[in-house]
Amino acid sequence: MLSKSEIEELLSTALSKGGDFADIFIEHADQTNILLEDDRIEKINSGLDAGAGIRVIDGDEMYYACSHDVSFESLINKAKELSMSINRSSKKIPISIKPVLSNIKYEIKKRPESVPIGDKVHIVETANKVARSYGKKIRQVAARYADTNQAVTIANSNGLYVEDNRVRTRFYVQITAAKENILQNGYEAPGGTVGFELFEEHDPEALAKKATERALLMLEAKHAPTGQMPVILSSEAGGTMIHEACGHALEADFIHKGTSIFANKIGQKVASDLITVIDDATIPGKFGSFRFDDEGTPAQKKILIENGILKGFMSDRFNAQMLGMISSGNGRRESYRTKPVPRMTNTIIQSGMSNPSEIISSIKDGLLVKKMGGGQVNVTNGDFVFEVTESYLIENGEVKHPVRGAMLIGNGPEVLMSIDMVGWDLGFQTGVCGKYDHAPVSDAQPTIRIPEITVGGIS
Repeated sequence: MLSKSEIEELLSTALSKGGDFADIFIEHADQTNILLEDDRIEKINSGLDAGAGIRVIDGDEMYYACSHDVSFESLINKAKELSMSINRSSKKIPISIKPVLSNIKYEIKKRPESVPIGDKVHIVETANKVARSYGKKIRQVAARYADTNQAVTIANSNGLYVEDNRVRTRFYVQITAAKENILQNGYEAPGGTVGFELFEEHDPEALAKKATERALLMLEAKHAPTGQMPVILSSEAGGTMIHEACGHALEADFIHKGTSIFANKIGQKVASDLITVIDDATIPGKFGSFRFDDEGTPAQKKILIENGILKGFMSDRFNAQMLGMISSGNGRRESYRTKPVPRMTNTIIQSGMSNPSEIISSIKDGLLVKKMGGGQVNVTNGDFVFEVTESYLIENGEVKHPVRGAMLIGNGPEVLMSIDMVGWDLGFQTGVCGKYDHAPVSDAQPTIRIPEITVGGIS
């Protein structure tokens, strides 16, 4: 463990040949990952990953070095190497760091490291057993358990010093059902900044049953209709739409590069009056929550779009500086091996005033989407394609039989502008965003009505 005086020396050395700013990110992460596939435990990984990353910012240039050796001797050499990248002067700048505290408290009731590995294995084995009990149509079961206990120390040349401990637990089960040449999937993936108490709220048996029954339901479903039609996105679908079709384009690195469709649009109308979008890292227990981001900036609740008007972006320190902004606390990284970049945390379309059942009955004929799958989006123009894993026909305002193979094809800003009903409910979805590296996030939305969107179909 480095002393504060050693950290000050590292930062001073990193800036000794020039530069505007330096910081260090030190990480010790205890992790457990268990994967079950093909009716057997395929992998159990458990252990400590430790290291540190040092960064120097000089104007619009960034220099970064990392090491799995967190000794002072190793890191001082990394700091010297970084300083030589600038090499304009030879002057030590005295740096004094002071602790920054957070008033955000996350209660971990049952720390994962206190739970025997056998209990964790039992979780995935239970899910597999439940799914396999549905018969021969179940061709594949993949169940994964993961927990992380991450201790971080973050300090910078402005005097900030942060120590934090982050605990996250997640469970994922995906079922593949088959009939003749038809394959359909069902999945559930709860997680949060919680310990093993995750399974007090999310029973593995119930999750496996729900995922399996969805796969089997879609296996027997008719093909989805195609063409332009009204679509209801249920709150059960989570916030995939807002994360992919809108969220990434509101991250400051895309704004800085000029590749986002929302560049230069602060204060302009970009969505329906009914739409307010926030990114909030302070929500207790959610997968994207934390006390401090990976640059030591305190967690914040940010209004991105308010009643349809673009209000702001999600930024880290570097891109905020380039844009003349203040960091919004969205500087995130997968580990010490990677530099921080702007990333979402918990991104939400806020609830509206409409009754969800009345939103559905308001459509004569259309599609109800209950579960979203993967997709692609172009942040430059907002165009997207999303797979739907559970959907139903709406006929004469009533939900009818399930349909499979639907795909939503559209443009994020155009869809946001067209939404004309927003429900009072709110549903969250947990995920791991893979923008550059991986970061835990969650997304949420209420039930919303899209008057017209293109629905494509796959067999």
